[in-house]
Amino acid sequence: MEVKRVIIVGSSSGMGRELARIYARNGARVAVTGRRTELLKELEQEFPGQVMQESFDVMQMKNIDHLQKLVDQLGGMDLFVVSAGIGTVSKDLDWEIDKKTIDTNVNAFIQMVNWAFNFFVKQGYGQIANISSIASLRGNSWAPAYSASKAFQSVYFEGLYMKAKKMKTRIQITDIVPGFVHTKMSQGNKRFWVATVEKAGKQIYEGIESKKFRVYVTKRWRLVAWMMKWAPGFLYHPVG
Repeated sequence: MEVKRVIIVGSSSGMGRELARIYARNGARVAVTGRRTELLKELEQEFPGQVMQESFDVMQMKNIDHLQKLVDQLGGMDLFVVSAGIGTVSKDLDWEIDKKTIDTNVNAFIQMVNWAFNFFVKQGYGQIANISSIASLRGNSWAPAYSASKAFQSVYFEGLYMKAKKMKTRIQITDIVPGFVHTKMSQGNKRFWVATVEKAGKQIYEGIESKKFRVYVTKRWRLVAWMMKWAPGFLYHPVG
């Protein structure tokens, strides 16, 4: 059995880091990226010979050079995962927050995913997974740009899923939609069904390996997603 070659963008902490650990434990060769070099090196030391790291900030938009370097080091790529993203509360609609959110969650995201899709088209097979959010389903007054950026990601992935099928390629597209997970990025007081990073990571891994198009994490968030999607405006929108 061939060793799976995995690149996970955004592995310094949270779900991306846990996912990298799971793949390494299961025998894959994993390339991890992030801004905090020391945290990436910890993963390298935890799994010597299996994990390699490349530290860079996706907002600098030099992502393809870094990713190609990792592909060369891995000797190819079978799975590409985007876990990089920011979600900061913007109560007063701060432009700097909105700009950073779009630069990361839209501009850098589409640059990397576009590259990965075309890489797999040339290769003839592969899988792309993205960790989106339940926030992608509706607008959010506390973080409008975040919800909009995650909606962009999910809709883009649906388009890629359809394109891969239309082209009759062996490219799998997986949209991961987490609810609340206990990470540094998860903010706010009105949280429920908060999953541990370990539980979320396990379900994300299982979802990717099942090659399903859309996976809710944890699984019961599928019900919340259905209610959010179909709730009429007079129920979803606050009064006053």
